Amino acid sequence: MSDEENYIIENEITDPIKKQEYWDTGIGLNKVDNLEPSKYLLELSQKNINGELKYDEAEKLLKSYYETQDENDLKIQREKECDLVSLRIALLLEDKSFGFSPITLKNIHKYLFKDIYDFAGNYRECNITKKEDILNGDTVKYVNYQDIESYLEYDFKEEKEFDYSKLNRDELIKHIAKFTSSIWQVHPFREGNTRSTAVFIEKYLNTIGFDVNNDMFKENSLYFRNSLIRSNYGNIPKGIYPSFDYLIKFFENLLQGKENELVNDELYIKELFEENK
Repeated sequence: MSDEENYIIENEITDPIKKQEYWDTGIGLNKVDNLEPSKYLLELSQKNINGELKYDEAEKLLKSYYETQDENDLKIQREKECDLVSLRIALLLEDKSFGFSPITLKNIHKYLFKDIYDFAGNYRECNITKKEDILNGDTVKYVNYQDIESYLEYDFKEEKEFDYSKLNRDELIKHIAKFTSSIWQVHPFREGNTRSTAVFIEKYLNTIGFDVNNDMFKENSLYFRNSLIRSNYGNIPKGIYPSFDYLIKFFENLLQGKENELVNDELYIKELFEENK
């Protein structure tokens, strides 16, 4: 028997429940940027879930559809991004291949946002800020663009060498939350960091044996992003310090099946709003 006969070639799954989960996750993650899918995508996704269309066939139909739309219409542009990225997230989550490397994170971004951003798959070459609602317009301080590769190499090296066997369940969740937060804080791309980080982390967790509750990203993607903000924001003169409490609650639900109540309003830092009253 040849070596080739010992391997099984993976094909697209046929389980409609899992497919629905992957699609829901893809569409849900786009809500971090207030993106909503088109009715056409919802029709195509249902056909994929039912086994009538493969992912590549659905993507070809989507691209043909948007060739007939007004590319200058902002609503059309936003739906196109949501549709294509949602489909690609679903496909990546179904695909169980994985390599633990910054290259994988980079390639995930490139695959998700090709045809959307000219810089897809490239680290940013400028420093960025973003006004955050929960910070009353303030921003997280992201890594200097010149240091992106060094920070990612360090984070990945630390994680690769980390010994999970010494952790209890609570310590394990805290560690995963901090690793996720560190990657996100680097913010290696000009746009699409939360979606790329979420896909990478879910694939990584699946690879090391976790059963991820996909409903969490479907229902709580904005909470996930805002909890990442809270884990990276501090203003010591005002008595504000980074907090992992919210991100830990999210990961407890995601990985341990807990039912922590995730209330987005609780993530607003009241001290940043009181001074304006």
